[in-house]
Amino acid sequence: MVVPSIVAAPMAGGGSTPELVAAVNDGGGLGFLAAGYKSATALADQIAVTRKLTGRPFGVNLFVPDVPSDPAAVAAYREVLRAEAERYGVVLPEELGPDRDGWEEKTALLLADPVAVVSYTFGLPSAAEAAAFRAAGTYQVATVTTLDEALAAAARGMDALCVQGPEAGGHRGTHRADAVPGTTPLPALLREIGTAGLPMIAAGGLADGPSLVAVREAGAVAAQIGTAYLRTDESGANEPYKKALAGHPGPTTVTRAFTGRPARGLRNAFIDRYGPLAPTGYPEVHHLTAPLRAAATARGDLEAMHLWAGTAHHLARTGPAEALTRELTAAFEQTA
Repeated sequence: MVVPSIVAAPMAGGGSTPELVAAVNDGGGLGFLAAGYKSATALADQIAVTRKLTGRPFGVNLFVPDVPSDPAAVAAYREVLRAEAERYGVVLPEELGPDRDGWEEKTALLLADPVAVVSYTFGLPSAAEAAAFRAAGTYQVATVTTLDEALAAAARGMDALCVQGPEAGGHRGTHRADAVPGTTPLPALLREIGTAGLPMIAAGGLADGPSLVAVREAGAVAAQIGTAYLRTDESGANEPYKKALAGHPGPTTVTRAFTGRPARGLRNAFIDRYGPLAPTGYPEVHHLTAPLRAAATARGDLEAMHLWAGTAHHLARTGPAEALTRELTAAFEQTA
């Protein structure tokens, strides 16, 4: 498979929609659905809608399940957050069992009814699962943040790598939840990971010509764009989130406060208050804070919402995603 120059990042939690996938495809890119936090049934429904909107290839991203978190650490964080819950009038969940994000059901769905591309975040499929997708004709992409992760992906038979730099918005794709994310800038990281010998899709802080030129010259065959699409017409991001991307004066930062995994977002009071206290605990902490985040979003409280954003969030713009895709494609390919 020849990967188009521009790939739409799969943005779990609502940002990615069938309409966004179709618009990106219409612009000559590769759209992605995010399977994270959805049931297999909901994913099947989105795939069906997407197929009605576009006849071009598209992808689905899967979250690879991690080992269960330490329940004591999660319980301690629950106590820390109780005052916040009282302030918002919500109840925090008391029981948080292991959560595999429907991995078995979703992989079964995608093997029975394949899409063109499947990408993995937070780890790799088993050797048997990778072989099954290969036999189904699915192009497989592993999200990696280090050379060691890239070499493991190559050994597992992945077709390409999504190389995620520290500039990326949302969760860092480290293969272990307790890993400390690296800080090597994306172009340098691409040059390092290029030694793994697989095609590389660059991800992180990419929203304009200079950034796209830099990753192309560093060896990337394509660029994955996330934050820049969040304000487009087809994005599923809520309105307070879109407004924050447009006018938030502060910087982005990496935090575990909302989900127990490192993720980059717009810095706010919740991050400042609870980031130093948050444990490693994904996805248990994600579920623990879900009522708080929902209440903050309903109020449009930007100081308590999780506002995932890359370092180039100020370059996110409104309008049709198709037009943005064509613009970014032209910028990336000008160095070809």
